[in-house]
Amino acid sequence: MDNWKQRTEILLGKEKLKRFQNSHVLIVGLGGVGAYAAEMICRAGIGKMTIVDADTVQPSNINRQLPALSSTVGQTKAEVVAKRLKDINPDLELTVHPLFLKDDNIPELLDSAEFNFVVDAIDTLSPKCYLIYNAMQRRIKIVSSMGAGAKSDITQVRFADIWDTYHCGLSKAVRKRLQKMGVKRKLPVVFSTEQADPNAVILTEDERNKKSTCGTVSYMPAVFGCYLAEYVIKRL
Repeated sequence: MDNWKQRTEILLGKEKLKRFQNSHVLIVGLGGVGAYAAEMICRAGIGKMTIVDADTVQPSNINRQLPALSSTVGQTKAEVVAKRLKDINPDLELTVHPLFLKDDNIPELLDSAEFNFVVDAIDTLSPKCYLIYNAMQRRIKIVSSMGAGAKSDITQVRFADIWDTYHCGLSKAVRKRLQKMGVKRKLPVVFSTEQADPNAVILTEDERNKKSTCGTVSYMPAVFGCYLAEYVIKRL
């Protein structure tokens, strides 16, 4: 088991791998996108990770989310992902926060450790923007996921600055909110240039902080998560 990082070391080299092992990444949101980002970063050999999500696994998550299995329905996503990450790398220094992020506890979270990178995989607007704002205020590097719902073409997934995105409703909403908060700095994001399918959006009353929900396909959130992981791994 001691040589499980061997293939990564062959590709990246000893020095880069060591630098990565000495880094600490915060991942907020462990659904279809965030859990895949967390696992890819873990498998690359990160030394420290903090994961945050208070949601529990629902049957509707099984079509796309890494922690969602018939056997995990009702369990906290953070605990399911934590168990998986520690099974991949028992030496991983892992901090688990099964909590909902709100404006008042985001600064406390960001000040709780010295983070080298933040991965934003939140799908609700207010905590997403406040996390971005506070990370920028503290000069912590951050990469953010935009909307993967109602889309199915992985060839149109891109990296971009938030201010240059298009055909993405979440990006538009985030831009407007950040402008109101006085944020003008660049923000690297993963988004899709594909037009969302209007027939794949339905109104909902049973999801926290959401008025609508989008149809999804198994591979799209995973691709977004892998993009986030690549961004973090290469820059650390």
